[in-house]
Formats: sequence, C-alpha cells, structure tokens
Amino acid sequence: MNASPSQPHPAEWPETQELLATEERGLPAGRHDFHKEHLMARIHDDLRTNTTPGTPSAPAPARQRNPFLRRTILLPAAACAVAGAAVAGFALTGGGDGGDGKTPLATGPALTTHIGTADAKGASQLLNRISLAAADTSGPTVRDGQYIYVASKVASTFPKTVDDKTTIVSQELHPRQVWQSPDGKDGWLIERGETGDKGITLASSVPMSAAYNTLAKLPTDPDALLKKIYQDVDKNRDKEVPRDQAAFVAIGDLLSESYPPAELVPTLYKVAAKIPGVVAVDDAVDATGRHGVAVARLNEQDGQREEWIFDKKTLALLGERTVQVKAVPGAGDDALKPGTIASTSAITQRAVVDGIKQTPSGSQAG
Repeated sequence: MNASPSQPHPAEWPETQELLATEERGLPAGRHDFHKEHLMARIHDDLRTNTTPGTPSAPAPARQRNPFLRRTILLPAAACAVAGAAVAGFALTGGGDGGDGKTPLATGPALTTHIGTADAKGASQLLNRISLAAADTSGPTVRDGQYIYVASKVASTFPKTVDDKTTIVSQELHPRQVWQSPDGKDGWLIERGETGDKGITLASSVPMSAAYNTLAKLPTDPDALLKKIYQDVDKNRDKEVPRDQAAFVAIGDLLSESYPPAELVPTLYKVAAKIPGVVAVDDAVDATGRHGVAVARLNEQDGQREEWIFDKKTLALLGERTVQVKAVPGAGDDALKPGTIASTSAITQRAVVDGIKQTPSGSQAG
C-alpha cells in the first residue's frame, strides 16, 4: 500500500482508527438512527424468485429487494457489464441466501431516526465551508496496477413479502468492502449476506461509471462540470426521477464509494451548491452512530431525502443515508413511514492498495 500523504484524502479522516477500535466493544448507541446498481438489484430479485431449469418447482421464497442497491437514478452502459459479473457471482453464492432464499440479515424492525431540520438558506454557506476544507487535503495519485479500497458499514429498511403478506423489515448493520482498479474494468465486492464470504468479481470490459481515471478527466470548473453532469443525467436517468434529484444523487455517488482525485472534490461540492432544492440539515446520524451536519435534497416524488453526512468540526465526509421524510399520497400499507431510514452507509476506510482483495494492513480478504 502507498504511504499515507501528509494530509489525508477527504475520506481518510482521523476518526477511522477510533471507529475501528470501538467496534470490538460494540457499535455506539443510535447506529440505527449508503449502491449502487439497479440492474444488480433486479438480478438479485430474479435469482431469489426463479427456480433452476430442470429442477422441480419449489415454493417461491420471500421476494425482497436489496434496498441498499440504489434505485435507478443513472443507468450507465457500465451497469450492463457489472450486471453480467453479478449474475455469475450471485449464481455461485445464492445472493448470500445460503441457498434457501432467506437472507439472514433481513430480520430486524424498521430503522428509524429523528428528522433533522432543513435550512435552504444555509446550504450554500455549508457547502462553501466543506469545499474549502476539502481543498486543504491531498491524496495519492492512483497508478495502474493498484486498486482503490473502500470499506463501509451499511444497513437498510425495506418491504418484504412472504406469501402475499408484506412487512417492513431491516438488514442489520454489516460490513461491505469494494476494490476497484483505476480504469474501472476490474474489481471485487465482499458484502456479508449478499455475496458470500469470498465475494464476487466486478471485472468487465466496460469501465465503471465512477472509475478513478474517468473522474480524473472531469473538468474542475464548477459551471463546466455542472453542465456535463446534467448532460449525463438527461441521457441516462430514470425518467421518474426529477432531473435535479438525479444530478444531486450522481454527485453523491462520485463522492462516496469511489476515490475522486483531490483536486476534483472541492469542485463537486461547489457544483452541488448550484442545484436547486439542496438544503443544509442541522443534525444527521451515520450508520455507526456518529452525529454530523448534512447536505441533502428531497425527492418530492417518493418523499425520500438523500443526505450526505459530514463531521461537524472537520467537515470530513462520514457517510450518506436516505430518509423517508414525507408520506406519499396513495401509498399502500407497505410504504415506509416518515422517520424511516431506507438506507444508510458509513465509510470506515478508504485507501489505495497494491493488489485486488488486499487490505490497507497488507492482509488478503476473502
């Protein structure tokens, strides 16, 4: 692994060591108070409900979507290639079901939280402060042959249907590890309950949309970058998702489970400040219970608010979550109630390593 720079990348905050140390003693209280690919979610669903050709029909297992695999916002061409890799991975592991169609993680009650107060006027000022803080950090350049490593803790709440009866359940907080090559054509995913202990390959001939090399080519002028993001959104977004919401979520995806070059990060925050409807939230809690301030935007279509959570003092990015803040008119009994956390993620470590499945400590995962 590369030696750490004198100042950490925006995601390599000092709290990482403290967080990992406290996990052995149990997660902090309030942790129940983050992707990505819609196609992977559909594949996951199909593999849960379809029987293998040539075998006797079996009762349909509980049909449940992994809500942490974000609903369609952008559907880049790379998603098709990632989906192909996912088919192979889930076919081998049973999608983390242990072969019986049951996800052991989906056992708890709905995750809930206090809904923080939104301040539309404070968003621009907060994002300006976050941008300035990010500009004071640095990070290593990722070389060919190296991998970006992101470890996180994730949890979610979603409707689960068994025998035509739907209840709201949650996945317990669990670890997720992702490796991605700088060109976005190679990678690995390990997520307990979803991929099996050894994980699945993310290798593809088509680069992932948030690949480091791709991000390094993006303009660092805020107006030029905003224009490009909207162009990509208009080409690829789910038409049910409002344009500004899709742009906000796209920026969040570039900041979270990826490794944007240090010079690009301040620009991403400046761009977010230009999107209509973005607000500041006075208090938000990440997946591990850390309180912070948030930059957020409400999707009026489904009543859910996307929140990026930052440390109140250092303004380092802690994680993200999606909270149901408004009831949806005409929604059924299986709809999430206001105050429910649909998904939450806390990044615990982000680094550059010298091999796939290698951790920053030098050990091999999976």
